[in-house]
Amino acid sequence: MDALSYKTKFANKATSDKEWLLVDANNEVVGRLATKVAMLLRGKHKTSYTPHSDSGSNVIIINAEKVRFTGKKLTDKEYVRYTGFQSGQRFTTPKELMLKKPEEILTHAIHGMLPKGPLGRALNTNVRIFVGTEHGYDAQQPKKVDLSKIK
Repeated sequence: MDALSYKTKFANKATSDKEWLLVDANNEVVGRLATKVAMLLRGKHKTSYTPHSDSGSNVIIINAEKVRFTGKKLTDKEYVRYTGFQSGQRFTTPKELMLKKPEEILTHAIHGMLPKGPLGRALNTNVRIFVGTEHGYDAQQPKKVDLSKIK
């Protein structure tokens, strides 16, 4: 038996085949949408998945303002941020954030489901979130993804 026939091949930035995917967030639950998008960003849907490299896809999310929360999370959940000044801790609910910056809700949820560290920060640059159906990435010819078929 030849030992070299069992050599594991790892995908890296040069050998990974990155593709552009289009996800419609219309009437999707925030957390469930975020887990599926995080999986696409990591590349876990590919056979060449490599945990330590950016071998996932670029994801475009449209209709970010039409996501929904289950239960009372729309009013009871709190997002906390800090301005950097004394007494600068600020709190907001998803309902308030939906009116000002609806794309921030998905950005925050997806960021929390990616690995922490340099790889997670690199993967964060591969997602683009838009309010409405218009996006400026038609030249990349993104493939529409049906989230109901992703486990």
